[in-house]
Amino acid sequence: MAEGTPLDRKLGIKPGHLVTLRHAPPGWLFPDVTVQEGEDDIAGADVVLAFYRHADLSDDVTTLASGLAVASSLWVCWPRRAGGHRSDITDNLLLELLLPTGLVDVKVAALSQDWSGLKFVWRKELRALRT
Repeated sequence: MAEGTPLDRKLGIKPGHLVTLRHAPPGWLFPDVTVQEGEDDIAGADVVLAFYRHADLSDDVTTLASGLAVASSLWVCWPRRAGGHRSDITDNLLLELLLPTGLVDVKVAALSQDWSGLKFVWRKELRALRT
């Protein structure tokens, strides 16, 4: 997307959506949506943003996958090295952890100066099975 694209549009967040934030740093607000913060309440969310600083997310993979609705999207976010941050999370690690659950990556993006994100959705062939 072009530089300057509003973050909510980049993330696929639309007016009226329910957005769940997990482990989010302060300041992640979006216009015209309901934002909830919680560890286990992702079932009704349209978009889930899960923030991790280190590769300690493996314990959450089952919770994230099992709670994600068929039409929802999951953004796994980690500190950007390009922003001067250190993290042992890479997109390859995320693929290794999440692809076996039936989720598939569809987009990677710089979400801010400090955070990168990889978007996951359910594989098409699994969506009918999860309804």
